[in-house]
Amino acid sequence: MLKDFEPKKHEDKQAIAVQLKELRARLLAQQQLLIKAKLPVIVLIEGWAAAGKGSLIKELISEIDPRFYQTVSPVITPESEERYPFLYQYNKALPENGKITFLDSGWMESVVQKFLKHEITKEEYHRRIRQVNEFERQLRDGGYLVLKIFLHIEKKEQFNRLQALAEAPETEWRVNGNDLWQHKEYKRFLQAYDEFMSKTNSTIKWHILDGSKRKLAVHDAMDLLVMKISHGLENGRFIGEPFEEKFPLIEMPALSEVDLSPTIDDEEYKKELKKLQTRLTELHNIIYRKKIPVILCYEGWDAAGKGGNIRRVAYPLDPRGFDVHPIASPLPHELNRHFLWRFWTRLPKTGHICIFDRTWYGRVMVERLEGFCGEHDWKRAYNEINEFERMLTDWGAVVLKFWIHIDQDTQLARFTERQNTPEKQWKITDEDWRNREKWDMYEVAVDEMLEKTSTRNAPWYIIESNDKKYARIKTLKIIVKALEKACDKHFKKMME
Repeated sequence: MLKDFEPKKHEDKQAIAVQLKELRARLLAQQQLLIKAKLPVIVLIEGWAAAGKGSLIKELISEIDPRFYQTVSPVITPESEERYPFLYQYNKALPENGKITFLDSGWMESVVQKFLKHEITKEEYHRRIRQVNEFERQLRDGGYLVLKIFLHIEKKEQFNRLQALAEAPETEWRVNGNDLWQHKEYKRFLQAYDEFMSKTNSTIKWHILDGSKRKLAVHDAMDLLVMKISHGLENGRFIGEPFEEKFPLIEMPALSEVDLSPTIDDEEYKKELKKLQTRLTELHNIIYRKKIPVILCYEGWDAAGKGGNIRRVAYPLDPRGFDVHPIASPLPHELNRHFLWRFWTRLPKTGHICIFDRTWYGRVMVERLEGFCGEHDWKRAYNEINEFERMLTDWGAVVLKFWIHIDQDTQLARFTERQNTPEKQWKITDEDWRNREKWDMYEVAVDEMLEKTSTRNAPWYIIESNDKKYARIKTLKIIVKALEKACDKHFKKMME
């Protein structure tokens, strides 16, 4: 791709100036149409150091309303964000429907630089390429308009520009060690950029522009953006077909087959609870030092005991090292983005524990059954969720998912108790009673969810919760065992 690029020989600046004026007017008009159509746009500008990425973005945004776009420079990553998964900062930057995000460099620059610096292994390099392809496909299938541009300049041109910047007092700060290193290793970077672009060109195409002709590059980028938006406005929001990859799955029983009779007596419960919570405190300190992130996901029937279960898990943890996220219906700014966005932005840092009280699985349960998303959306979500969780475990996270299970009679008894106990009435709502009437529909959806998303790297555990105390002990045992295994694995890896 990049090696075969042939720049245009001539640049008619007068004609370009006229055309640019027309393109700016079209883009300004399109921005209002984007808002009405609720189409989100991502413009990724990659390229060589000193190729003019910042200047190009400045020209693209010069005439549009600043209330409806943002510019992000992910390469300048705060140290705190280095403790999140590779794609965290790009998911965090996703625009709301009707808005535009301009990225001054992005996932290609990040991957290539880290690979050439030997900060990531070859295995991790190929893993990140796979993650980029999954990310871009999810964006496209979720209705995002994505434009990827690479600004290309030759080595001599880069040298001249870097020298000019370095020699001027007001711009010398713009030339850093990475820029000089890239110039010195121009051939290696050329090879790496070319390979990356070739491997990530299937879902969303790359567009290579001649950065040596500045006005022409602005014209061509503006033309591509206007065409991309025009196509989106004419054809409407793209809805991707369900896509299914073969993940290594764990066979799960149907909910109707689960024996809900297990119990534990009070004396044994107290003994086990103290022992397990003490061990969990110890493990929390270890995973903090070893920077192992932990994500605990709770789903289950209303009144199944999720809250009490979460409290027993959270009690022994250092409050500075964990968060509990109760997930309700998405807020407007969350609803206006990809459904996984609000979970990406709640992920823990390395060494921290994050507990989700309800999760991204709402997509294939309540959103599916209540009609909050289309059929293609929830059917596509199984694979998108598996990819998301694989990204988390590739990052090094321990991901455990609990379905807190009770039968209908137990739920009715607990609903009735809540209804008749003044201090517990806040726990029961009309929506709980309505959902109960749809038990059979929800059970079908949950069975399908367990069947399609209990992967080896992120398994589901069905927790029998007719006896809440038994459920708490079983959950704690699973967590303790998983954290011990993760700590042992980390130790063995350090010794290799």
